[in-house]
Amino acid sequence: MHITPAFFALLVIVVSTPTALVIIYKRRRAKAKLIRTIREKWGKPTGEDRSLSLIGLYKDYGGTATISTATSEDIDMEQLFAFADRTNSKPGQQYLYKKLYEPVYDAGALQEMDANVNKIAADSAHRERLEIELAKLNSKNAYYLPELFLKEQIPLFGTIATVYIQLAWLLMLAFIILLFVVPSGFGLLMILMLIILNMVLHYKNKGKISQYTHSLPQVVSLYRVAQRLFKITEVKRSDKVNRSILNLKKLKGSLGFVSFQNKVGGDPTDMLFVVMELIKTLFLLEGSMFIRSLNKVKKYRDDIAAVYEYVGEIDMLIAISSIRVGLPFYCKPTFANNNKLEITDLYHPLIPDCVTNSIISSSDTGVLVTGSNMSGKTTFIRSIAINTLFAQTLFTCCARVYNAPLLKVHTSVRVSDAIDEQKSYFQAEALSVLDILNQCGADEAIKGLVIIDEIFRGTNTIERIAAAKSVLSYLTANYNFVFVSTHDLELAELLGNEYVVYSFEESVADKRLVFDYKLKKGLLKNKNGIAVLQSVGYPDSVIKDAYKVSDELRRKYQL
Repeated sequence: MHITPAFFALLVIVVSTPTALVIIYKRRRAKAKLIRTIREKWGKPTGEDRSLSLIGLYKDYGGTATISTATSEDIDMEQLFAFADRTNSKPGQQYLYKKLYEPVYDAGALQEMDANVNKIAADSAHRERLEIELAKLNSKNAYYLPELFLKEQIPLFGTIATVYIQLAWLLMLAFIILLFVVPSGFGLLMILMLIILNMVLHYKNKGKISQYTHSLPQVVSLYRVAQRLFKITEVKRSDKVNRSILNLKKLKGSLGFVSFQNKVGGDPTDMLFVVMELIKTLFLLEGSMFIRSLNKVKKYRDDIAAVYEYVGEIDMLIAISSIRVGLPFYCKPTFANNNKLEITDLYHPLIPDCVTNSIISSSDTGVLVTGSNMSGKTTFIRSIAINTLFAQTLFTCCARVYNAPLLKVHTSVRVSDAIDEQKSYFQAEALSVLDILNQCGADEAIKGLVIIDEIFRGTNTIERIAAAKSVLSYLTANYNFVFVSTHDLELAELLGNEYVVYSFEESVADKRLVFDYKLKKGLLKNKNGIAVLQSVGYPDSVIKDAYKVSDELRRKYQL
C-alpha cells in the first residue's frame, strides 16, 4: 500500500487529536478550578501554612525595615501578616511581608498606591485575570528569586576550573571525532581519562550548583508573568519596567536548559533523566550552563529586581483590595501635619466582633490608660499601633476615621528577661524604653507614636513611679504621641496636665467579672477588685481592712 503525504498527515492528525483535546480539557479544568479558588478566597484571610523563613528572604536581604523586631512581636506581626496575606504569588507574598515592616513617610506615595488599588478594585474580571497570571509564580522555588539580585553572587568555580568546564564539551567531542577518524589506543585512553575527570567534577560540584536549581528556572517564569501583566493592565506600567522585562527576555536562552533539566530531573527511574544525567556528566554541560546563566544574571541583576518588584507590588495591591472587602468597615487615613491624632471607632483586626473605641490625643498631652487585667487596655493601645502601621503601609485603617501626622511606631509591650545575657526583667525593660527615648528626641523630623504597656513593672513602686513620670514627661516634652497602660494611679497626679487619663471598667456579677471593653474618660471609680475578693469568700476581716486602706489611699491621692 502506497502512503501519500496527505494520508500520512491525516493519520497524524487523527492520532494526535485525542491527546490534544485531553490536554486542552485538563488546562481548562485547571483554570476553572483556579478561578473558583480565587473567588472563594476573595475578601477572606487564607488558612495556609506559611514558611516565614522563606517569606522573609526578601525583607532580610533587603535590610531596610524600620519596624523593629521587638515592635513586630509586640503587635503580633506574624498574625497580622497572615490576616493581610491575600496574595497569589510567592513574590507578592514576600513583597507584602517586607512592606509591612517599612511604613511610608510620604503621604503622596501612599495616595498614589491607593489610586492603583482603586483601579484594580473597579473591574473584578480584570482583577481575576491578573490573579490567574500571578498564580503561575506560586511555586515554592519562587521564594528564592531575591537571592539572585540581593545577594552578591560568588563565582561557582576557580578560574582554571571555569575555563576547563566551559571547554570540556568541545574537548570531549574533538577526541571522539579523532578516535573515529584515526583509531588509536591513545585516543581511547584520553577519552577514558576525560570521562573520569568530568565525572569527578560533575558530582563534586553538584552542591555548588544545587543552590541555584531553585531560583534560576523561576526567572523565566517571572519574565513570562511580568510580560503578560504588562500587556493586560496599565497599573504600575512604565518604560523602565518595560525595558527590564525586555532585558529578561535575553535570559531565556541560557536559562532554558536549566528549566528543562529541572522538569526531567525529579525522577531518577525515568529513562529521560538517566540519559540527561549521562550527557551532562560526559560533557560537563550542567556546570557550563550554570556558569553562563549566572554571568547573565549578574549582568541583568537590576532588571530582575525591577521586574520582581513590579510583579510583587501588583499582587500586594490586589491583596489590599481584598482586605478592604473583608473588613466590617474601614477608612482611608488622612495625614495632617499638626499635633493632633484622632481615631473614631477603632478596632483590632484580629479580634472577631471587637468592641470599638474612639480617642483624640495630641503630641503635647499623652494618654494614660488604666484598668484591671483583661479589661481591654493592652488590646486598645496595641490597636492604635496596628492601625498606624496599616495607615502607612496599606493605606487602610480598621476605624471610621483616622486623622494623624505621619508617625514612627515604637512599642514596649512584651518584655522578658534575657537569661543568656544575664539581664534581669527590669534591665531588659529599661533598655527597651531607652531605645524608644533615643528615637524620640527633639531633633526627630518625624515624631513617634509610643506605646508602652505597664511601664517599669519590674522594680519597686516608688522608683517605678518616679522613673515612669520622668520618662513620660520627656516623651511629651519632645512632642511624641504617647499611650501608656498602667495600674499606678499615682502617675496621674504626678503628671498633672501632661497626660489625660482614660479607664476600662468592669462589673461584678455572680462572682465573676463582666467587661464591656469601652474606654471611659477619667480614673476608675469602682471598687470591683475588693468586691471580687469578697464574692469568692475572703474573710470579712480582710475585706473590711482592704476597704479601709482603699478609702485612705483614694483620699490621699484624690482618686
